[in-house]
Amino acid sequence: MNMLKKIQNWGDHHHPKWLDYFRILLGLVLIWKGVDFYINMQAFNILMRGAFLGTAISISLLAHLIILMHIIGGMAIALGTYTRLFCLLNLPILIGAVFFINISAGIFKPYSEFWFSCAVLFGLVCFLIEGNGILSVDRQKPYPGKAALGKNHN
Repeated sequence: MNMLKKIQNWGDHHHPKWLDYFRILLGLVLIWKGVDFYINMQAFNILMRGAFLGTAISISLLAHLIILMHIIGGMAIALGTYTRLFCLLNLPILIGAVFFINISAGIFKPYSEFWFSCAVLFGLVCFLIEGNGILSVDRQKPYPGKAALGKNHN
């Protein structure tokens, strides 16, 4: 736990402002992929046709969980609220996409999404370490009258 606190503290103190634009872009990409995943659900429908009832329900729940994590997580990452949490929650989805889905589809085919998924995975790991940054909803601004109140006042 001490190591996680050190990583979090380092990320909070070494975060340039330009990196926030990449965080916002990463969030928008996750939202876009969640919507794209919802639009192209026929691949999961094909998987569910030949499956038993329990397997079909599991596939359906997994597909809806991926869509939900991408859209809600993308919004949270773009806004800069709970960035580390939603990066952590999206990591298993992207690891599965990179190592199980995209590698089997062929990484050197034209229009392969392998490299795009790797870039998104790298962004998630980066912002898991870096955190929110300056342009975020969760940024804690010091109270302007705090220094004027002194230590004895509440």
